[in-house]
Amino acid sequence: MATTFVDLPRIQRPTLLLAAVIAAALFATLWGQSQTRAWVLLIGLGLGVSLYHAAFGFTAAYRRAIEDKDLSGIAAQVVMLIVAMVLFAPMLTAGEVFGHRAGGAVAPVSVAMLTGAFVFGIGMQLGGACASGTLFTVGGGNSRMMVTLVFFCLGSWWGTLDLAWWRALPGLPPIALGKEIGYGPAVALQAGLLILVLAGLYRLGARMHKPLGWGGSFAWHKLLQGPWPLLWGALGLALLNAAMLMVTGQPWGVTWGFTLWGAKAMAALGWEPSTSAYWSQGWTSGALDRSILSSSVSVSNIGILIGALAAGSLAGKIGPTLRIGWRPLAAAVIGGLMMGYGARLAYGCNIGAFFSGVASTSLHGWAWIVMALLGSVIGIRLRPWFRLGT
Repeated sequence: MATTFVDLPRIQRPTLLLAAVIAAALFATLWGQSQTRAWVLLIGLGLGVSLYHAAFGFTAAYRRAIEDKDLSGIAAQVVMLIVAMVLFAPMLTAGEVFGHRAGGAVAPVSVAMLTGAFVFGIGMQLGGACASGTLFTVGGGNSRMMVTLVFFCLGSWWGTLDLAWWRALPGLPPIALGKEIGYGPAVALQAGLLILVLAGLYRLGARMHKPLGWGGSFAWHKLLQGPWPLLWGALGLALLNAAMLMVTGQPWGVTWGFTLWGAKAMAALGWEPSTSAYWSQGWTSGALDRSILSSSVSVSNIGILIGALAAGSLAGKIGPTLRIGWRPLAAAVIGGLMMGYGARLAYGCNIGAFFSGVASTSLHGWAWIVMALLGSVIGIRLRPWFRLGT
């Protein structure tokens, strides 16, 4: 009987070694400054690996659900949200973990937030990914997404310049269902609503186009080299978000790091932060004066980039191309600016506002996803003009 050998992806050792050296050097540096941020780096590395190996993108999941009635990505997000809610609830109920405060991602539902989420939804379909998706695809060597990231940072900085005007518009106060009715009932209520949404989509004809688990194709080398099934990505992101809350006292967020990077870049180019009300506050001006490694969100983002680089090297898929047509390039610029600006108005992105918001039982998380999906419908219709594929 002939023996069948599986062709394993060829590990790209030089880039894997580079990722390992950078991660080790950063960890050692951070450990000497703040053990908390050193742990955040490790969590970020895990997030990068999970996102890359599971190809866990929010943007494509929404597009496939809208265009192809594919429930796979949405179902994975439902699992992720329910697991995260269950893990968050004890910590948020206690209000502390390991002796430090633990608070959820809770924000107002306002005109600014709703507008920002809508703008973000259009932008993520043009830019090619959401905030976390931008990070892991950049880490994996996607050249167009590098452009998206640059303009995401600029758009997020731009949003801070107009933020006072937007925040003056009407809105409701922050509402966390867990604080209103208790975290146990709030988790049950939200989980039930998520399952009802899935059931409703199924009744409307949507179906699972691929299994959430391994199916019949599991192989041990895939643990390191991927690809992972969506279920593994969902569980990984839920567990690591809970770890972020446990370590820092705050859930996972992404876009504040982009805002800080954009502001630092503009300050280096001559912009004067004192001319902005937002950047004249004590905590924001202090963040600008300090190293980017002083921000846990920034450290987490860097960890995601390195983790994705390592995962891509293990999968043998690091190979950026510089050939980008002008229309896809324009979409990256416009989409990045829209995502950055929208995220700043909306108290975050699909991670900080939606994922962490719903996991924290915040009403704004639900409002965010409704408006982002409406924006996505418009963004999807614009994609053909920019010659963006599915």
